[in-house]
Amino acid sequence: MDRMIYTAMTGANAAAHRQSVLSHNLANVSTNGFRAELSTYRAVPLRGDGATTRVLALEATAGHRNAPGPALRTGRDLDAMPQGNNWFAVQGLDGTEAYTRSGGFEISATGILQTANGLAVLSDGGTPIQLPQDSVISLGFDGTISAKTGNQPSNVVGRLKLATPTPDDPLKRGADGLFRPASGNPLPNDGNARMLIGVLEGSNVNAVETMVGMIQTARQFEQQMRLLQTAESNDRSAGQLLSLQG
Repeated sequence: MDRMIYTAMTGANAAAHRQSVLSHNLANVSTNGFRAELSTYRAVPLRGDGATTRVLALEATAGHRNAPGPALRTGRDLDAMPQGNNWFAVQGLDGTEAYTRSGGFEISATGILQTANGLAVLSDGGTPIQLPQDSVISLGFDGTISAKTGNQPSNVVGRLKLATPTPDDPLKRGADGLFRPASGNPLPNDGNARMLIGVLEGSNVNAVETMVGMIQTARQFEQQMRLLQTAESNDRSAGQLLSLQG
């Protein structure tokens, strides 16, 4: 009886975890550059003293969906979308280099190029990009940054770092929503990387698919709870039979 209770309990806990992952994906259906988080169930034998007679149901994160989101044309000079499997390099809040597909850039009051949520965008040299004051900034398809001040000709003042992960060192999502290589080492700058200007990448979350997944997971959770109720009912009936026999 306790095996049935344990299996149903861990199954309900795994379903609740999957529901939270799907809810997070759905909440970011309109977040630029967002990658849908994938998850899967797996069974793990519970090991300890004696025989292995219990199985633990777990919800494991299987990474993220790497398909690009839709291209949203904005016409804004500081909006960019990396092509292919290229990523923008930014400086995370912990000071480490991280990667994002969100290319809605802004200029801070001190002239630092940053993302919409205030993270410094890194150059091909791995440092924050300082832009001239009172200049009109434009981006090139190869990541170059040009600045035009007054009637002066436009000059290249830097270049965005565009990195391309490899199968040997894939990107993994961090708790801050940014991506970092599995090895922990910064990716090299990809000189062949290109990007679209005046375009933002939308979220790759499929809202309909996610809603269907949430409904299915809710039913799985209800089924596990019914199993717990059945186990409780069986235990009560067994207790009554034992008391009659005593």
